[in-house]
Amino acid sequence: MSSFQQIADFRAECDALAEVLDPLSDADFERPTLFKGWTLHDVVAHLHIFNYAADASFHDQSAFDGFKEYMAARRGRLTLLELTDEWFEGRRNHSVYDVWRGYYPRMCERLEGVDPRRRVEWFGPPMSVRSSVTARQMETWAHGQEVFDVLGLDRNEADRIRNIVFLGLNTFGWTYVVRGLEVPGVVPCLRLTAPSGEVWTWNEEEESNRITGEAVDFARVVTQVRNIADTSLEVTGPVAAEWMDMAQCFAGPPETPPPPGSRHKA
Repeated sequence: MSSFQQIADFRAECDALAEVLDPLSDADFERPTLFKGWTLHDVVAHLHIFNYAADASFHDQSAFDGFKEYMAARRGRLTLLELTDEWFEGRRNHSVYDVWRGYYPRMCERLEGVDPRRRVEWFGPPMSVRSSVTARQMETWAHGQEVFDVLGLDRNEADRIRNIVFLGLNTFGWTYVVRGLEVPGVVPCLRLTAPSGEVWTWNEEEESNRITGEAVDFARVVTQVRNIADTSLEVTGPVAAEWMDMAQCFAGPPETPPPPGSRHKA
């Protein structure tokens, strides 16, 4: 039976978020975050329905197709949050949290034995199962940031963030394509320090365009949970600067990064 590291990393990311959500009351789940005013309930509900969609893409193509059609048929008249509430049939807060909390461990168990190289459909371009699981870790980590922020907590970061950094690097071209822009001919050098202190490097030969600093800060920029100005990253060269001003490692239409100072810990 095959396995791959990203399964354990995704589960660990979910567990880290569950640890801070589990003690909360229903009233706590209604607290708004600094991400578009989403509440903690909205965050958890959003994470669950896309965990469901990814799980279906691995194991049940008809279920995934049905979910995609459901989304497409309603997005014209409902916002994403309204659609999510409809999908949950009015359940909120801890009852939704319990669904998310019970689902992701079973999802991880079902992933054991799945070929990580197999291509699966998504709402953007098709990708490998490994990349899809990494995307679920990325979204859990990124939306988890607004949870840690509103609760005034520092997250205990781990080197599994390397998956998110690598996803950010791999979507360098996507950042341009989704905006209808020409992709530059060079990809900047990355020299990033992991939470453990290890130094990770990519594209070392491209010194004229480089980004150095903490891996966590780079992950925050490519997931758009922080503006580049609110990090300690050092950016050299026009391509590197342009990329960091609009980096986007997630599927969907182009999104503008948050303004400087607008996303922070309470």
